[in-house]
Amino acid sequence: MKRFISILQFMTRIPINIDTGFDEEFHKTIVYFPLVGFVLGILMFLVGYVCNYVFEPLICSVLITLSSVILTGGLHIDGLGDTFDAIYSYRDKEKMLEIMKDSRLGTNSLLAIVFLILLKVSFIYSIINAGYLWMIIFMPVTSRLGVILMTYKTKSPREKGMGNLFIGKATKKMFITAILYTILLIVVLGKMLFLAPNIAILKMLISIFIIFLFNELFKRHIYKKIDGVTGDILGCTIELGEVIYIISIYMLLSI
Repeated sequence: MKRFISILQFMTRIPINIDTGFDEEFHKTIVYFPLVGFVLGILMFLVGYVCNYVFEPLICSVLITLSSVILTGGLHIDGLGDTFDAIYSYRDKEKMLEIMKDSRLGTNSLLAIVFLILLKVSFIYSIINAGYLWMIIFMPVTSRLGVILMTYKTKSPREKGMGNLFIGKATKKMFITAILYTILLIVVLGKMLFLAPNIAILKMLISIFIIFLFNELFKRHIYKKIDGVTGDILGCTIELGEVIYIISIYMLLSI
């Protein structure tokens, strides 16, 4: 529980005034990434549930997306911007890493953030219209499960950096444990709380596979550019994972 509180404080802006102290094995909190996503997902769902009684679905979608940014303090979306500025500057490795540290917004960063928000709002709106608001709960869950892949058997191109707390630190046991309890959350919550049909549960599980596939391809692409993974890339992967989840869910529900 102590480690879960620690990573919840680290990855979100949820006000939890509990001193967990220094943990020399902080990397072991990796296994709790999807649980952090679950807390965020529940809060985002509650925002959507309340808004659904007051506003049109499009406004609900905007407010759900906004709540995600507020709850994380824009931490991951900042990583998305920095990653796109650096990786698609088409410079050499050292210059890319230097650009990634630059706090200023470039054209690539701005475009990436704008299109990310547009995609989230559009597809969340479509899912709400289809009557599957509850599936929003698992958007931050599956994306944070997927990012564990980026911390498993990877390396950092830098000696220092926040991402070094996790990069290359995930073990097979952590990975499998996170996968199993994420599947359990989807099945138990989907069946018992929302009375979801088996086919809806199956489609959500398929979305996990799609996220893993995307993340593996993205990781290989990043390695070709800078030969490693940074903290910004972890944040970027979380944001992209959320978009991949809602797009894949929308497409699978349409079948």
